[in-house]
Amino acid sequence: MIKKILISQPKPSSEKSPYYEIAAKYGVELVFRPFIKVECLSPKDFRQQKISILDHTAIVFTSRHAIDFFFQLCREMRVVIPEDMKYFCVTEAIALYIQKYVQYRKRKVFYGATGKMDDLVPTMVKHKTEKYFVPLSDVHNDEIRDLLDAKKLQHTEGVMYRTVSNDFTEDEPFDYDMLIFFSPSGIQSLLKNFPDFSQKDIAIGCFGSATAKAVKDAGLRLDMEAPSPQYPSITAALSDFIAKSNG
Repeated sequence: MIKKILISQPKPSSEKSPYYEIAAKYGVELVFRPFIKVECLSPKDFRQQKISILDHTAIVFTSRHAIDFFFQLCREMRVVIPEDMKYFCVTEAIALYIQKYVQYRKRKVFYGATGKMDDLVPTMVKHKTEKYFVPLSDVHNDEIRDLLDAKKLQHTEGVMYRTVSNDFTEDEPFDYDMLIFFSPSGIQSLLKNFPDFSQKDIAIGCFGSATAKAVKDAGLRLDMEAPSPQYPSITAALSDFIAKSNG
């Protein structure tokens, strides 16, 4: 019987989230509690990469996290960003978010339409004399570097933020009938927080093949996986799973 479910993501901002419909429909309690969190590198850790931000004439942003941590680190290192710095963002929403830190109109801000780096690169090629800096997470692949290398663009990638375990406190109850994960690092955090974790009757659901592999590699039983041809979203899969479990 599934009564209490831990969703390892932040609470949805919209009251119309399908999660709330599931809670109402099946009378289950949903607890939104991320297992991981993103934090800024320290100036000391960033300096070890021997990157000078002011050697660059354009910054490439792939997320709001990247914007927040870029400006936070610059502030902590007392790096003053010049007025003529250009910004290239993978979406318009990310480009607009820059207004939190700089005056949008005075700057040159460019953005892609799809949210994919491939879509932004043609715009960057039009500005091929720029020296690009790309703030990244500690968890990243070489896709961006390879794309920019292929177009012979001058660029540097630097780690400015990292994903860490969002630890549970001793007095925090862990009385769930089901756990839902969205990344392999969530599984790592579970085992870090509870080294003696015994699954028993606790159902585990996940989103994505990499997360599914991490569940199995950890020797845990995977009870629900999305996306699938039948259930493209985690909420569709969860609704079906609860209906069958509590039927």
